[in-house]
Order: sequence, then C-alpha cells, then structure tokens
Amino acid sequence: MSQNSKIEWTNSSWNPTTGCTKISNGCTNCYAERLCKRLKSMGNPNYANGFTLTLHPQMLNLPYSWKKSQMIFVNSMSDLLHEDVPIDFIENVVDVMKGANWHQYQILTKRAERLVEVSKVVHWPDNAWIGVTVENNDFLYRLDLLNQINAKIKFISFEPLIGPVSKADLSKINWVIVGGESGPKARKIEKEWILSIRDMCIDQKVPFFFKQWGGVNKKKNGRILEGKIWNEMP
Repeated sequence: MSQNSKIEWTNSSWNPTTGCTKISNGCTNCYAERLCKRLKSMGNPNYANGFTLTLHPQMLNLPYSWKKSQMIFVNSMSDLLHEDVPIDFIENVVDVMKGANWHQYQILTKRAERLVEVSKVVHWPDNAWIGVTVENNDFLYRLDLLNQINAKIKFISFEPLIGPVSKADLSKINWVIVGGESGPKARKIEKEWILSIRDMCIDQKVPFFFKQWGGVNKKKNGRILEGKIWNEMP
C-alpha cells in the first residue's frame, strides 16, 4: 500500500531514515519534528526515537511493493544527506531507486556540501530528482553547490521562503518550488519575494511550482498566485 503524501508536488513518501538536526533558519519550525513527536506519542515503532536520526533498513525495499508508477519523496521526515547517514546506506537507497525504476524519486536536502561529497561516490540514476532548499539570500550558495553535481533533474525548493532572494542563474536548474511556512509559528511570506522568483523562472524558462501561501491556516490561505495555480513540472 502506498504511503500517500499530502505534499502538493509529490504522490508518496518513503522514509528509510527518520529524524534530523537543525542547521539553518528554515529549520526553526520544522514540520517533520512536530510530526515525529506526534507519531512517537501514538506508538508508531518507526518513530520510537522521536526526532533523533534513525536508520530503517526494514523500509528500504518499500518502493518495490508499489506497482503503480509514482512520484516518491525520499525522506519527507529526515534528510538523506545528513552527516550521520553512512555512505553505504545512501548507496543502498540509490540501489532501490535503480531497481524499482518505474518510479521517480525526489531527494531534497539543506546539506549541499555533503551532497557534493556523496555525489563523487554515488551515481544518481536518471529517475532521481536532486534538490536543495534555499530559504533566503543567505543560503543561495547551495544553488552553486547543486550545480556541481551530475543529476538529470536538479531543483530548488524555496520553502519555507522567509526572505527575499536575489536574481540567480537557473541555467542548470530544471524546476523551482516556492512555498510559505505553515504551522502554529509560521513566519510571514511576502508576495514580492514570490513574484521575484516566479519572474526569474519565466525569464529563464524554468518550470515554476507555487506550493502554498502557508501560515497558521494553510488550507484557507491556499495556493493561488495572481489568479492562477502554478503547477509547472519538469
């Protein structure tokens, strides 16, 4: 049975690791941390350690059981490129992507430096989409690091977008996601920040996906930007 995802830009989530540690401003109100704690309190065995990084080798083969081709977000509850995830475990995850090759896999990280190091050893298959999170100008350098790796599809998630982003060279980028922060302590997103990135994508012919305005009431605020839902994909 597929683990359906409520994330607008994917179909399912697959969590061979859970838990993480915070490394930048975008991590402050981490949704995964809140959810991990809730799942622990509910007695879910995969979350017995709460938000402490935990490997789950028993989850590695899950995509093989999903016979229908779908978009799978890898580690919605963690970061595959976390420094405490051994390289051989990452290689095991990649082997499953290569084996269950009727799916597309999306890997998103804030650890762009480790992504570069791992990519010297791991060969990302063509059905793996590799992305980095950039929450404001302070972390735009992650784009430069992403550009150093070999992947058929590379993307940027500007979510949670908590500040403006300067004009960037997206010539090697295949997809851009923008979203506001959601949850009880959500920081406000400014329309001008979103439009600046959208216009950058239009100018450079990069598919643009606006995920959400966010806020405390994410559902009510919706995802319409200037009268349109932006669902562009690579």
